[in-house]
Amino acid sequence: MFSKRGQDSAPTGPVIQPHGPAWLRSPVGLGKAVAAMLGLVIAVDLFAVYADITMYDVMGSLAKNSHPYDIYGIVQRDADRADSLYTAAGYIQTATFFATAVVFLIWFLRVRVNAEVFNPFGHRMKRGWTGWCWFVPIVSLWFPRRIMLDIWDASSPAGTRAPHVLVNAWWAVWLVALFTSRDDFGTFDRADTAIRIRDGVVQVLLSDATDIAAAVLAILVVLRLTRMQQEKALRGPVPADV
Repeated sequence: MFSKRGQDSAPTGPVIQPHGPAWLRSPVGLGKAVAAMLGLVIAVDLFAVYADITMYDVMGSLAKNSHPYDIYGIVQRDADRADSLYTAAGYIQTATFFATAVVFLIWFLRVRVNAEVFNPFGHRMKRGWTGWCWFVPIVSLWFPRRIMLDIWDASSPAGTRAPHVLVNAWWAVWLVALFTSRDDFGTFDRADTAIRIRDGVVQVLLSDATDIAAAVLAILVVLRLTRMQQEKALRGPVPADV
């Protein structure tokens, strides 16, 4: 249970800190919810990959004109089906992304406040940036990672610092996924021939595959950090130096 308030002593009320009042609240439920939502993201991305491959195969058939006698029959119906799958995947991905983002941000704020209790002075950014850092252009490329690392260090077992490898790997892949988002590719939208559409699908397929990798790493980060905070809170306050 998260009933301890503060880690350097045993105060009777909320700890007054540089970033404002803070007290421990369990991140376990939120952590599991974020992991579940990210699992849903992976499932939707896998569906998108299937849609991408379907579109690629159909466009390949059209490009080769391998069925000239049926070019507006079976093959055309396959093309319409592929287009419907592709469009549906895009809509579902967008809805799932925003739903997951909301839950993730709530969890992120929870673990940030907990980390302030563990280490009041170990945070380079003000608490407000925990949410805004994801939406401000340019700074969104590194502020979230910086805040996450501060939380990570504050949540590490007393006297140690958990390695940053997992966080750095997640953030690197996330940036790749961000810059290869299917919405950023104009190749597919501008394509006017089967060959160009197929080339655009290859880029979208890369985007979806990268998004899956980023989601997997995000699950590992969320579960690891949640577990570190739970274990640190259950150990109770660290005795003050005499």
